[in-house]
Amino acid sequence: MPPAARTPVGMSHPTARPATPTPRPSTTTQLPTGQAGSSAARHTAPRPRIITRAGWGANEKIRESGYAYSKSVKAAFIHHTVTGNSYTCAQVPSVLRSIYRYHVQSMGWRDYGYNFTIDKCGNIYEGRAGGVTKAVLGAHTLGFNQNSMGVAVLGTYSAKKPSAKAVRAIAKLTAWKLGLFNRNPRGTTHLVSGGGNKYKKGVRVKLRVISGHRDGFATECPGQRLYSKLSSVRSTAARLQGR
Repeated sequence: MPPAARTPVGMSHPTARPATPTPRPSTTTQLPTGQAGSSAARHTAPRPRIITRAGWGANEKIRESGYAYSKSVKAAFIHHTVTGNSYTCAQVPSVLRSIYRYHVQSMGWRDYGYNFTIDKCGNIYEGRAGGVTKAVLGAHTLGFNQNSMGVAVLGTYSAKKPSAKAVRAIAKLTAWKLGLFNRNPRGTTHLVSGGGNKYKKGVRVKLRVISGHRDGFATECPGQRLYSKLSSVRSTAARLQGR
């Protein structure tokens, strides 16, 4: 957190960076809503309720203008924010605003790093600006920000088990968003590394469509207790898509 920012109740100073930077494109192009071929409609899921940036009070004046996009969303990387677990759901907007200021003002990123954030009550929040249906380029998994999305669960889940509501929300969100791009939550995909501490730049890597941050980067994130839930997330998300 930047020195000038107050840490809200339930939030601790990160012990590790909550996301990883992404290159800043010289231009940003508005891309159409995600569609991946005529068969996409057969495996879609209902859109969950998503609290907008306005809903959590994002200050649009501090981010860079314009939006950055990838070509597609081939994978979802699951994270934890490495912040406190004792927050109340009413405090979440304040916590998100602090993370947002940290990403932009301390880390120097163009915007909030994650594409979506989920709290322990199962609420889903819009993260990086650009349109929740689009392939918005985030800053969450160094080397694999292109053609992916980052979903962070608010809190630290190394020793503490995530709530059932949060796990269910991950499944609902990934089922819907990956369905827009005709991705099977139980499947695998290939991404080309942009360079990180686990895979060298240019290496083509096979990853699960729903992966943990640690699968693409040498980190403990999203915490072992959350990581161990990803198998059930994949199954639930696939079922929600009608697979």
